[in-house]
Parts: sequence; structure tokens; C-alpha cells
Amino acid sequence: MDRLRRVRHDHLSSGVRVTSYKTIDGRGQSRELSGKGLQLRECEHVIVCCLEIEGGRGHDADAIQVKPLSRHVWVDRCSLRDCADGLVDVTNGSTDVTVSRCHLAAHDKAVLVGASSGHVEDRCIRVTIHHCFFDGTRQRHPRVRFGRVHLYNNYTRDWGIYAVCASVESQIISQCNIYKAGEKKRVFMYMEEQAADRDQISSGRIRSEGDLFLNGGEQHAAYASDAAGDAPWDFEVQDCYQSCSVQPASMALKKLLQCRAGWELVPLPPDVSSTDDKL
Repeated sequence: MDRLRRVRHDHLSSGVRVTSYKTIDGRGQSRELSGKGLQLRECEHVIVCCLEIEGGRGHDADAIQVKPLSRHVWVDRCSLRDCADGLVDVTNGSTDVTVSRCHLAAHDKAVLVGASSGHVEDRCIRVTIHHCFFDGTRQRHPRVRFGRVHLYNNYTRDWGIYAVCASVESQIISQCNIYKAGEKKRVFMYMEEQAADRDQISSGRIRSEGDLFLNGGEQHAAYASDAAGDAPWDFEVQDCYQSCSVQPASMALKKLLQCRAGWELVPLPPDVSSTDDKL
């Protein structure tokens, strides 16, 4: 099937506001958005599936922006690249967000979780990122403040500064991911900041389990970072969901993610009609 003949391109002059209980469904066609992105504000139970978003320009132009106070969001099989700000931002008290099987490329700041050290309401944030391909993006795979993030079965390669950053009070479980370094070898970075309601600065923590480090990527011990302070580790995957299908990090998984992450022509279910105006 000739993919180029199926592309519908929409250039947006302003961000698309998405309300609760909506599915933005690009299955059955190739749907490209440029100019601006999607804004999920104060909404819940939203699915964004099979879109290509690139070339967002202007102030605060993220490809997919989840803020404020949004929850139960699933971003699946999207290809995101080259926006003025971030590709995916989850901030300002938003939580229970999953980003899966996405391809992120041609960008500086890929994924931000937690707005700033002043946004202490972000202590509620929980995010899962799995089976994504971070393809040469420079940093933030993700960068996390305050939140609890589970990363599993992702492939990150050729970053420009670091792969994953744990900042103020964050806790990250990095499980069975593949990190292939380019010129920069640092996989995990710990950045100290002071929460607005605390007297001391602190970083976050990263627990690495079964990760595969390639091409000299620097490995770090579990629960690393002396600057995280005395706060106990309180994030466990089983407290967030009953089960998840984690595969061992392997070269076969790496190849699969390179080939299959991001937009692909997924057919619509038989009970959903295909029209040009689904978006």
C-alpha cells in the first residue's frame, strides 16, 4: 500500500483543545498535524492514537500538552518531531498518563514530567512510558520533577546531553530499557532543585532494573543519587497497576522498536466507520 497517497495534512493555526471522553483516532489513514499541537486541559479519559505531529511553532508549542489537572490519558502509536517547545509535557497536577509505542525524533526536549520546582502539586503525577523509540532526541527521555514514572521496554539512542533526568523528589523505575549512547555517554542525570515548600535542595532517584547499556553508556547503581535526601522510596509498579508485560531488554526488542514504534497503518475496527473528518 502506498502510504504517501493516504496522507491528510492539517496545518493548525492554534492548538486543538481536547475535552473529556474523547478519542483522537488516526487509524485507517495517515493523519499529519503541523503548526500547533493538541492541548489536553482539565480533561479525563482521552486517547490519542496513530497521529503524526511535527513543526509546531510559537510560544508553548508542544506536540501533545497534558495540563493542567488532566488524568487518564493514553497516547499510542504517534510519531512526534520538531516542535518549538516539547514533544510531550505532563504537568500542573495531571496524572495517570501512558505514552506507548511512539516514535520521537528531530527534537531537543522530548518529554517533560513536572513543570518546575514551584509546582508542588505535581507530586501527584504518575506516568508510564513503554515501547517508545527516542531517536536521537537531545534530552528529556524523560525529565521528571516530583512525579513517579515507570519506563519499560523503550529504546533511546544518540542523545545529546543525557537520556533520563531525575530532578526534585522524583522517583523513576527504568526497567528493561535499551540505552545506546552516541558521543554523550551519560544515561542518567540527577538535577538538584529546591521545592517551593522545602528548605533544602534535592534531586530525584532512578532505579535501574534489567536495562541494557550499549556503546559505552554509563551505568548507575539502583537508587542512585546522594542528593536525593532522606526521603524514602515509595514507588512500586504493583501499587499502580496489577500487571504489565515487560520483556527482557534485547537486540531483538531494539530491532522491533526501530521498525514498529510510531505511526503505522492500523486498520479501523469493523464497527467504526472511516471518514475524512474523524479528527
